Amino acid sequence: MTVASPSSDVSFPADGFALFPDRSVIALRVNGELKDLAVTVEAADTVEPVTADSPDGLSILRHSTAHILAQAVQRIKPQANLGIGPPITDGFYYDFAVDEPFTPEDLKAIKKEMERIVRENQRFVRRVVSEDEARSEMADEPFKLELIDLAGGPGSGANAAEGASAEIGAGDLTIYDNVDRDGETVWKDLCRGPHVPGTRIVGNGWDLTRIAGAYWRGSEKNPQLQRIYGTAWPSKDELRAYQQRLEEAAKRDHRKLGKELDLFSFPEEIGSGLSVWHPKGGVIRGEMEQHARRRHVEGGYTYVYTPHISKEDLFLTSNHLVTYREGMFPPIVMDEERDAEGNITKKGQDYYLKPMNCPMHILIYKERARSYRDLPMRLAENGTVYRNELSGALHGLTRVRGFTQDDSHLFVTPDQLETETARVLEFVISMLRDFGLEDFELELSMRDDEKSKWIGSDEFWDYSTNALRQVAIASGLKVTEVAGEAAFYGPKIDLKTRDAIGRTWQLSTVQVDVNLPERFDLEYTGPDGEKHRPIMIHRALFGSIERFFAILLEHYAGAFPVWLAPVQVVAIPVAEQFGDYLDEIVERLRATGVRAEVDHSDDRMQKKIRTHTTQKVPLQLIAGEQDRSAGTVSFRFRDGSQTNGITVDEAVAKIAAAIADRTLVNTAADLA
Repeated sequence: MTVASPSSDVSFPADGFALFPDRSVIALRVNGELKDLAVTVEAADTVEPVTADSPDGLSILRHSTAHILAQAVQRIKPQANLGIGPPITDGFYYDFAVDEPFTPEDLKAIKKEMERIVRENQRFVRRVVSEDEARSEMADEPFKLELIDLAGGPGSGANAAEGASAEIGAGDLTIYDNVDRDGETVWKDLCRGPHVPGTRIVGNGWDLTRIAGAYWRGSEKNPQLQRIYGTAWPSKDELRAYQQRLEEAAKRDHRKLGKELDLFSFPEEIGSGLSVWHPKGGVIRGEMEQHARRRHVEGGYTYVYTPHISKEDLFLTSNHLVTYREGMFPPIVMDEERDAEGNITKKGQDYYLKPMNCPMHILIYKERARSYRDLPMRLAENGTVYRNELSGALHGLTRVRGFTQDDSHLFVTPDQLETETARVLEFVISMLRDFGLEDFELELSMRDDEKSKWIGSDEFWDYSTNALRQVAIASGLKVTEVAGEAAFYGPKIDLKTRDAIGRTWQLSTVQVDVNLPERFDLEYTGPDGEKHRPIMIHRALFGSIERFFAILLEHYAGAFPVWLAPVQVVAIPVAEQFGDYLDEIVERLRATGVRAEVDHSDDRMQKKIRTHTTQKVPLQLIAGEQDRSAGTVSFRFRDGSQTNGITVDEAVAKIAAAIADRTLVNTAADLA
């Protein structure tokens, strides 16, 4: 809702609730900018209330809770130095420099102190300060002083440090005082705000979740700080609901399921962030890749293959060795020669493991002259790349050092850009639906207002951004436009999806690029006989096969649709003498391509059923004397339901149909 502009200038009082006595509103958006509730607005201003349960309101609530955490820490440990404390997805954190790492007992004490601060109902009061004033007031906080140094320089704002935009942002330097009931300032912090009016607004819908280490400004060259994470919600009920989601997410953790279902592992002997795929995991991955390949070929893509390693000159031309060097593995020196004493007699050549596939696809394009008739040119590859991720950032299959991208690069003429982008987006969405994902939204990343942060002409940016905007709108999905988030060389569309428990994952990206075609001097001959520069579209469908596999594993909690399940059917005889009957049925299933097997182990039937249910096998076929005599089987499903007396012909047909239709079969009703 929008509050009508006041007839004259209005100063909202310090308690901030004159206009909103029900206290549902915690901040204001004035002319599109977030402000504290205690603010002066002019008659011509457009004023919108911000509630705690809105996205902006949640960020403000969480940021305010982070400040309460920081105050509590300094009450208990006065010598602790403050780092940064931004809101993040579903919560917040604050970094501290302390003599000794925090312990679980510390966390309990900090939480009790936070509860006291909440009850004290301290007011958050904003002050604009000069740089000298900020330095004076933050004289005992070395990390805050460093942020002040950055405030006006090229590293200011969001680029200053991980999460630092919550501290300094853009514009004026500001300090927030925590003021008690007597009007005394009891604590303060360098912060851009806004904040809730008072600490009591935070209520009891928050909790502290964990302790971690974090390098200052995200660099391992800087001091390591202690980070305390927390979460905050408008009510206790919403906090409980979130905690229940976390419990469900823990059950679905792909690292846990990967071990339980024998899908993949990370052997110490190979190294951190480098996975091996076990037979069952390999079956699922193979099905994913084969299905994607079929769809790509049908969609007009051509598969190519490129090496894992290249001379450094390629990455100098692409500029990766300038912009992405820290993310690349160190060079491998090749062709170096030494004499008997070990002296270098011939200098070697540096080779690098590739962090991206795009430079090699560009070389394929450049191998011969291209005409406009060759375009669009669609190249696809399951290309393995290597990135030197920090060990602390590694996380199962979602953050690894070696992974395979289902990469595609399209070379198009300017007038093909919108049509081809629409085709790509439609293709991506339909492919993800094949894997059972249905809930999507789009984010359009646009250029920054500052000219130094992007290259190319205004005409290119206007044209390409509008093309992507039209494509995004035409998709019918929710579209969020984000200024300043585009790569320096072109706009992009990111596709996000929600999984079965409501978590949002960023998957596919469609990125427009005129930079690499320029750097590699790519050309095509137009219908006018002149040379023109193509536009390049980077498109990753899954992002990486490993990460997408992890997302699917958690989405399905390991209970994959029949077509992806490593073992699709297990036949269980009621007694040993019925094994031969089931062998014949399984052979028939295998002849149609079904991954089926008979459990001839010595375990009792009920244990066999429990074992294969635990392994999340979608279909169990059970047969005894009655089934053998009648030429039937019984279906048992993951949820324990059972359908009896199905003829063998019907059973084979139902299984084949479930695989062809990519059906998720957990209950008897799913195979009806």
